[in-house]
Amino acid sequence: MKRALVLIMLTICLLAGCTATKQQSISKEPENVDQGAGEVADVALEVIAQKLATPWSIDKVDNTFYVSERPGHIVKIVNGERQRQRVKLEKNLATASEAGLLGFVLAPDFLQSNRAYAYYTYVEGTKQFNRIIILRLEGDIWKEEQLLVDHILSGSYHHGGRLEISPDGKLYATVGDARAPSIAQAQDTLEGKILRMNLDGSIPSDNPFPNSYVYSYGHRNPQGMAWSTDGTLYASEHGNTANDEINRIKAGHNYGWPIIEGSEQQEGMIAPLFTSGNNTTWAPSGMDYYDGKLYVAALKGTAVLAFNIEKGEQRKIISGLGRIRDILVDGKYLYFISNNTDGRGFPQESDDKLYRIPLLILK
Repeated sequence: MKRALVLIMLTICLLAGCTATKQQSISKEPENVDQGAGEVADVALEVIAQKLATPWSIDKVDNTFYVSERPGHIVKIVNGERQRQRVKLEKNLATASEAGLLGFVLAPDFLQSNRAYAYYTYVEGTKQFNRIIILRLEGDIWKEEQLLVDHILSGSYHHGGRLEISPDGKLYATVGDARAPSIAQAQDTLEGKILRMNLDGSIPSDNPFPNSYVYSYGHRNPQGMAWSTDGTLYASEHGNTANDEINRIKAGHNYGWPIIEGSEQQEGMIAPLFTSGNNTTWAPSGMDYYDGKLYVAALKGTAVLAFNIEKGEQRKIISGLGRIRDILVDGKYLYFISNNTDGRGFPQESDDKLYRIPLLILK
């Protein structure tokens, strides 16, 4: 594997003992470190794969990675070798900003069923929608096999799009407000929500609203979800210009958009655990949990961020690689993908890339 000595900020805080800041203000970025910086110089990010095309989601089974790409491919990665697999969809994939093939997660029985779940934006006549489907891998081609949820409204952006399977075996999806903010407060719509369903697409009997996929509402553009070891769900959310959020998600609760955002409070609405504040934006996307911390991909923040839930502290732990889209914790490693080829970044040589770093270094 190619080694990337980009310790441009492997936040040397991690080994040098920088002080973390409290929530609602982003941590100060430490000095860059060169190869003469003692033991830190021996630490290297590993590049698992490169030359990805606008990647969006990472999943992994055994030693094989699957990465979704917005233009409509799944990249299979084994021992650093890429195989770009075609995805045959029932609808024409949208090419609008932030749209395309987004969320992707392998079925729990993937090795037997060859199935996965996907979220994509499509064009139908003059309109644009999102849908959640089941894909089946046949040879080297993924085919849309079953429709679970359709006609989720899609604006010019704010599609949401993250899919995750919870520890109790339910499929969750984040949905943006389709650039119609007030719709996020309507409990009878799917936009501006976090949805929860059974793996066959049916509505769980213990969902908070009868006969509804809606699990929580009042979201602007959530793009990440992760569960702690005690089963608590957390989500990342894009704010309006600033005021990005990390929220603890509870069934049936209202997270305020567009009535409140950031640190604002109002009775009956939930304020975030962490917010970027009025003057800073992270543009948080995919996330995962490990040992009391949430690791969050930041697009505009161009970093991997770490949030200590118990201490209410946050810090930037990796930077210098551009926009970061998704994160996966697996075994002893944290994996993440850059997203510099999405039209908003500045691609580096051989971008985009799938990286990994030992979790031990991030303690």
